[in-house]
Amino acid sequence: MTGEGVTGTGSTEAGDLALDRRHMAHALALGRRGLGNTWPNPAVGCVIAQGARIVGRGWTQPGGRPHAEVVALAQAGAAARGATAYVTLEPCAHHGKTPPCADALIAAGIARVVVALGDPDARVNGQGLARLRAAGIGVREGIGAVQARQDQAGFLSRVTRGRPFVTLKLASSVDGRIATASGESRWITGPEARRVVHALRLRHDAVMVGAGTMRADDPALTVRGFGTARQPVRQPVRVVLSRHLDLPLDSRLAASATETPVWLLHGDRADPARVAAWAAAGAALFAVPVRHGAIDPRAALETLGEQGLTRVFCEGGGSLAAALIAEGLVDELVGFTAGIALGAEGRPSLAALGVGALGEAPRFALAETRAVGGDVMHRWVRAV
Repeated sequence: MTGEGVTGTGSTEAGDLALDRRHMAHALALGRRGLGNTWPNPAVGCVIAQGARIVGRGWTQPGGRPHAEVVALAQAGAAARGATAYVTLEPCAHHGKTPPCADALIAAGIARVVVALGDPDARVNGQGLARLRAAGIGVREGIGAVQARQDQAGFLSRVTRGRPFVTLKLASSVDGRIATASGESRWITGPEARRVVHALRLRHDAVMVGAGTMRADDPALTVRGFGTARQPVRQPVRVVLSRHLDLPLDSRLAASATETPVWLLHGDRADPARVAAWAAAGAALFAVPVRHGAIDPRAALETLGEQGLTRVFCEGGGSLAAALIAEGLVDELVGFTAGIALGAEGRPSLAALGVGALGEAPRFALAETRAVGGDVMHRWVRAV
């Protein structure tokens, strides 16, 4: 489903394309509310409408349940009979912790379903749509597919590539430095840029750093400035890659590991005493292969994918960032550039990449640029 198309039987042809696009845009916006909250499930949106009138809407709830369709059907009640359901991802067809959403749509008397994107999960992969068609429900596929593919990039990556979608953040001076020669880095960018970073953390399942960044900065890696005391945000998993697990146990991560998840990816020869100490502090630990003297970044991401993570926000440092770029594992790069120059003695944003010629350099395509306070934000996607 690369474009917008119409397939199915019955009332399929009766749908107004402009109205379908409008309702699907609404469903996609609802689905994005779940980003960072629904792993290992996808963040799906659903709108149920009788013509132009919306009678129910929903999105996948924190933790992945209930699914968007179930929430929207509950809101619609009896008004769902004869209505059209707009769903951003193919309704599930398998029994997991909840019954299939395709069956729920059928039981509610939905007459027509408009779907943005098929679900490549082997447990679904066309079976949800087939079940709807077999029940005589008209199906239109591909409406809003381009946006849906962007929204579902993390889920699709985990299912088809076995690893989460990776966003790398770099905050640097105009000459590409992330700290002075002494290591001072707070703050190169302004408060507005830092708030955007917290918003980005909120839309990812996990925040990831290397051991050097943890030792140097003692970061909390939490989302701050969003949510309320009554409705706190769901914090991302905090991930640290450390070959030797030589991380300070008096750190903020250790002190809060029982409150907000901390996952440590370490080499298989890490000191068992350190492994035990971090486990006692409440961290989850995963032994990962070591390659070229460091944690294998691809193996690390595959481990995170096996645990259900779909979207990872990497905040450094330079060695981890360079390793991810060199391996072609960065799907999106978000840079914040401040109007300050630190000179050649400052610490570079990336460690050595081993590039000998321009033709060998990893390339990204510019997707967005805008001013954020006194800084410039630029977003790049991996060039294909």
